Amino acid sequence: MKLNKTIYTLILSFCLSGFFISPELSGQPVPGKDENITFLCTFGKMGEISWGDDDFYNVWFFAIPRDFNQQFYIRVFDPDTGGENDEIQGEFNTRCMFSVYGGKGVDPDRNEESKGLLNTKNYKGGNLLASRVFGSEPRYDNKYFSFGPFNPSAGDFNSKWGYIFKIVCEGISGDDGNLYRFFLSRDPENNIPIEGANAFTYEYTFRMWNDFKSVAHIYPYVDTGVVYIKLSNFDWDRDGHILVVSRYKQGIDAPISNEADWAETRIAIEPQEVGSSLDFQFHKRQGELVKNNNVVVTLENQRGDALQFFSSPIGGVPVYQTSIAIRKIKPK
Repeated sequence: MKLNKTIYTLILSFCLSGFFISPELSGQPVPGKDENITFLCTFGKMGEISWGDDDFYNVWFFAIPRDFNQQFYIRVFDPDTGGENDEIQGEFNTRCMFSVYGGKGVDPDRNEESKGLLNTKNYKGGNLLASRVFGSEPRYDNKYFSFGPFNPSAGDFNSKWGYIFKIVCEGISGDDGNLYRFFLSRDPENNIPIEGANAFTYEYTFRMWNDFKSVAHIYPYVDTGVVYIKLSNFDWDRDGHILVVSRYKQGIDAPISNEADWAETRIAIEPQEVGSSLDFQFHKRQGELVKNNNVVVTLENQRGDALQFFSSPIGGVPVYQTSIAIRKIKPK
């Protein structure tokens, strides 16, 4: 999809309150409520990458607090491929496998391959706890399927994040797009949150809104030692712009990709931004509506280490109170 180069001049009015790091997180739904994202997306392995999925699998992690000692469930909303929300290519013929992993090998801090960024099967590291394949199954359309129960101790313990579990969605056949969501719950039939839990990924593959007004957000966390970040996005179809804001930055308009290609840019991190979350805002292009746009976003620091996107932003969502001007930056 083609779009003439446009210089965006956008003045936004915000209210600034800054960040507060709270130990009580509430990252139960994935995507999170503050992200305003419709669905995660995974295509069957016979799909075209120009449809917005670069590798046909999706890896997410759930962090369970160390002091939580009850059983829990990982619920998948609309896991089948063939219903109201999914993206058909000809006729529905796609099957997706959802797999839950725990134990040694899951923690991405100790197992780089577990992050799912190296395009090898080693992203399945850990002990397989549960797995199920879904095809076109109307009984799961717009409904939840619950994996579990799981005990927290079955996860891979991380001293910072607690017990880590991983869920992988893999398009094992077909070429259609599976649109789905997760919820981490204390109950198999209802969405009852676990206080202090969170979820994160290193490669965010999601569906953009099919309207002009809704703005999606994702929230990477900037840890100690980060000097700059490299933001990469895939198959954006020139559909609008990405606005990067923080408690320090007033607004940076980042380059976006076209059909089936990547766009990259470096963004300096100021000392005031370390130990807080950034806010990546995804604004749709105005004019002709680009429908069913699936996109991919990754982020790494100056050492090439991938950064996490949290479904519940650590430190909260920034609220701004000054008028800001957006400036364009060139890809590198």
